[in-house]
Amino acid sequence: MSEIKVNKISPKQTCTTVTLGDSGDDFVVATGANLKTAAVKDTAGNVIVSRCGSNITIGSSGAAIALACGATQTGFGRTGTVDWDTTAKTGNFTAVSGNGYFVNTTSGAITVTLPATPSAGDIVSIADYAGTAATNNITIARNGSNIEGVADNAAINSIREARTYVYVDGTQGWVPVNTNDSSTITPAYVTATGGTVTCCGDYKIHTFTGPGTFCVSCAGNALGSDTVDYLVVAAGGGGAVGEWGGGGGGAGGYRESSGAASGAYSTSPLGNCVAALPVSVTGYPITVGAGGAGGTANPYSTNGDGDSGSNSVFSTITSAGGGGAGGGNQGPGPVGSGKDGGSGGGGGGPGGFPVSGANGGSGNTPPVSPPQGNNAGNSVPEGGGSGGGATAVGGNASSSGPTAVGGAGGAGGTSSINTTPTARAGGGGGSGAPGGSAGPGGSGGGGAGQNTPNGPANNGTVNTGGGGGGTNAGAQTSPAVGGSGGSGIVIIRYKFQ
Repeated sequence: MSEIKVNKISPKQTCTTVTLGDSGDDFVVATGANLKTAAVKDTAGNVIVSRCGSNITIGSSGAAIALACGATQTGFGRTGTVDWDTTAKTGNFTAVSGNGYFVNTTSGAITVTLPATPSAGDIVSIADYAGTAATNNITIARNGSNIEGVADNAAINSIREARTYVYVDGTQGWVPVNTNDSSTITPAYVTATGGTVTCCGDYKIHTFTGPGTFCVSCAGNALGSDTVDYLVVAAGGGGAVGEWGGGGGGAGGYRESSGAASGAYSTSPLGNCVAALPVSVTGYPITVGAGGAGGTANPYSTNGDGDSGSNSVFSTITSAGGGGAGGGNQGPGPVGSGKDGGSGGGGGGPGGFPVSGANGGSGNTPPVSPPQGNNAGNSVPEGGGSGGGATAVGGNASSSGPTAVGGAGGAGGTSSINTTPTARAGGGGGSGAPGGSAGPGGSGGGGAGQNTPNGPANNGTVNTGGGGGGTNAGAQTSPAVGGSGGSGIVIIRYKFQ
């Protein structure tokens, strides 16, 4: 057997490669011998271990170092950090040691179960992903081990809270080594001026009964407030004059948000699931609609149709004015149909049987969702139909002839946006014949109809958007005037502290 002994083989330059043997050759180091090399490579030529001076490098640039299945490591232990899983968890799960998790409780509470049979040094981190843990808590289930020395589960229940747990031993179990129990972003709140301002706890309320500007100087943020709830009611339509059956005016359009952004006050069904409006630092012009004028007529010469109300506007929300009511003349003269609008105006009732009744106007015109109002009622000879309301259609007139009954105004909507439950946007009632009766106004400021010849008209209530009541002119030759529609209103509410 041949044997070669040398004291040293030197490379030409420091840290360069010295090649021994040919490709495919095997080298065996005798038991007890020491192998000192500048680089160890695999059969493909990839560096496994290299050395330059006192530095030893495992692997090469871009390579991944992995322990074989079943192998363990010592001397490289963790330094209190975890590998973060950036795909947020949205349901219950069991944590794995060495991992950090973002937990999204937007849709509900979540339970994170700690590893079973942990070893000393195991580590888990958990963080509130969406800032919703104060509402939907994150439960830390102990899974048989103590948490901070107690056999009980823990919870993350503050906005943006995060914790890192390390398993110490069977006595203390999992111990938090660091925690953040609040957001690092300071809450900011909407700040604004304009209208008449009142407060209710942590909420401000701006009420506009006429034109103005809602001036926002701070738009806030999601941790404080950055949206505003609203109620925007347009003006009601005017009631009409009929020989016996003038129609009632339609209520102004009624639009509102749910109230969830500013104290969850009670709203009408029209506010269900309607989001509050975001705001920016700017001035928002406010338009408050004026009520439509009541019809004026000599019943033997011309119809006395009511005028439609005007729109109310805040930001992207426009509520349409209520439709004016239709007048009714001595048959077989012309009969006025109700006008379309936020809620429709009632149809006018003719004074004689040769002429049939007239249709009421359509509500929710132009259309929005949820609907801002309802259709009006139809007339009959000598009985006027009523105006539609925010939450109900206007009633039809009934009992044609000398005993005709005017339709009842459609009901309005009720909101507590200004802390007091208040009904608004009721339809005006239709007038009836002297032997019958007039229709009442709808809840929410609708004016009642009247059936006394040339009796006083009933106006819609100011700043409710109620429709004006229909008027009975009878056989008089002097002009009669229908009830005017009530003006609109705009109310804005938000959290300010």
